[in-house]
Amino acid sequence: MGVLDLASSRAAAATVVVLGLVLSFGVVCNGGKTSSFVRKVEKTMDMPLDSDVFKVPPGYNAPQQVHITQGDQLGKAVIVSWVTVDEPGSSSVLYWSANSKKKKAEGKITTYKFYNYTSGYIHHTTVRNLMFNTKYYYVIGIGHTERQFWFITPPEVGPDTSYTFGLIGDLGQSYDSNKTLTHYELNPQKGQAVLFVGDLSYADNYPNHDNVRWDTWGRFVERSVAYQPWIWTAGNHEIDFAPEIGETKPFKPYSHRYHVPYKASGSTSPFWYSIKRASAYIIVLSSYSAYGKYTPQYKWLEEELPKVNRSETPWLIVLMHSPWYNSYNYHYMEGETMRVMYEPWFVKYKVDVVFAGQERVSNVAYNIVNGICKPVKDQYAPVYITIGDGGNLEGLATNMTEPQPDYSAYREASFGHATLDIKNRTHAYYSWHRNQDGYAVKADSMWFFNRFYHPVDDSTTAE
Repeated sequence: MGVLDLASSRAAAATVVVLGLVLSFGVVCNGGKTSSFVRKVEKTMDMPLDSDVFKVPPGYNAPQQVHITQGDQLGKAVIVSWVTVDEPGSSSVLYWSANSKKKKAEGKITTYKFYNYTSGYIHHTTVRNLMFNTKYYYVIGIGHTERQFWFITPPEVGPDTSYTFGLIGDLGQSYDSNKTLTHYELNPQKGQAVLFVGDLSYADNYPNHDNVRWDTWGRFVERSVAYQPWIWTAGNHEIDFAPEIGETKPFKPYSHRYHVPYKASGSTSPFWYSIKRASAYIIVLSSYSAYGKYTPQYKWLEEELPKVNRSETPWLIVLMHSPWYNSYNYHYMEGETMRVMYEPWFVKYKVDVVFAGQERVSNVAYNIVNGICKPVKDQYAPVYITIGDGGNLEGLATNMTEPQPDYSAYREASFGHATLDIKNRTHAYYSWHRNQDGYAVKADSMWFFNRFYHPVDDSTTAE
């Protein structure tokens, strides 16, 4: 969906963007602002299979669907992934920087079947021991059709290291998706890496979960993700659970195609893990895996949060797909049980921002019998930002709860992307960019003050 919702405990409080996936929290109070911008609500159309953005690269067995992500916990490794179709070919990655000799890394190949679809040969190769803050070139397709790309490693992990993240969610492969990706690419302040909060290809919206749409999506986003890492979060459209056609293993296409460095953080599953990047500690959680007490995800997070050293990584960011707070009638209460389980931890460990829903409120006082259901303002609670506004074929989330809840500071039904520009250990600047605006225009923005180093009242910092 395409919506922007700012979670806030009072009108004009800290600005938060709820773009897309949204959960309605049934509190009836006077809230913040609903944008006066009205985007024409037409049917969101997927791009046809013969669109230029889906074009197969020329040459025999040419690598396609090239994408990279962080390959370790510190940012000194990159996982390079791609698909070959004609035959397996080489899983080697040849890589070098301007002042180094060429080196080679070897990877592995996997394939899978889904109903009547058989995947191409999916390659995953981890390039390790890279230098920080260095531009590397890499070549894949060795022995057949070679293709060359590049990426820049992050600066060394440290408390005052500046870094900019792009923020995209619910992308899909519609005409609006293409506008979002183009808008992000042409943003003068675009990120150095993308935090992607789930819902990639939307292949499950097609008959029999048509996995050809996983291939087209991979070719569509290659123009960005082959050059800068996207940090992956699994959404509901990645589940691909379809017992009616004999597919009973959740996340099968996603888990074969998109690898993450989960073992580096002691996780037993690729659906929840953590990485450090510059001055940020990023925790990825799975809204659609078991998260109750004593489950593997619960136990991992319980042990993970105390490990965060805020003197090394001041910014603690959590990614998940299903939002805990929003004011739209979509995915209603879907994240509520997870919120009840984990929100006390988020407040205790002073999480700065949760990308999926926004504002410094918490509802930790609530339990099922006491009736305390109104979120309370808490300067040690995270901001919740929902950013599911990439351009998916489900269209805009226009059905908002009325009156606007008091925790919602700002909301809008539009497609777009966002950036989080970390300046130092105390300040970061968030901005949201509507597709209909110029490339450098900020439709909504706010300053973040770090919860650990600068826990001031930021409820009036929205712009």
